[in-house]
Amino acid sequence: MRTTALAHIAVGVVVERRRARSSWANFLWRPLSVFVGSPAAAPWTPLGPEAGTETTAFYAGQAAVELHRTETANYRDNLASGSPAVWVALRPTASGSSYELAAVTVDPAEGEGFTDAGNNLVDQVPMPDELAEIVRQFVVRHHVDRPFIKRKRDGKAFARGIQGASCD
Repeated sequence: MRTTALAHIAVGVVVERRRARSSWANFLWRPLSVFVGSPAAAPWTPLGPEAGTETTAFYAGQAAVELHRTETANYRDNLASGSPAVWVALRPTASGSSYELAAVTVDPAEGEGFTDAGNNLVDQVPMPDELAEIVRQFVVRHHVDRPFIKRKRDGKAFARGIQGASCD
């Protein structure tokens, strides 16, 4: 697949599976954290249950955070928010009993866009300092302020559209 990204950052994703207290689902899943790099562990390796709980953490696998120069304003806003975040999207598997890693982004607009796709589980996790520094350096290197230019309406085209309308 071809991409226009100028930078690709390998990140590992950790998710949590918790026993549900529901008759409709056996488990609840949620992204727990991300880290820069890729460990030697295979995807969906259990990281061990938490003592005294019905919760297990898993290394879900590796994903690539792509950085595009046209999205630097979104990255900058994320970093300036006071609590920079990473959005993780998990897609249900065919069996419906578990999830697969779909995507990871540091762009808030793209993260919101992940929620449009039906049954995907999308949540944000804190951005690790190492990733925040990489994103910060990318913004410094590639950000260009673009002035907002308000478009003016063409009054004639607007009037033509109203003439044909009826008020029945």
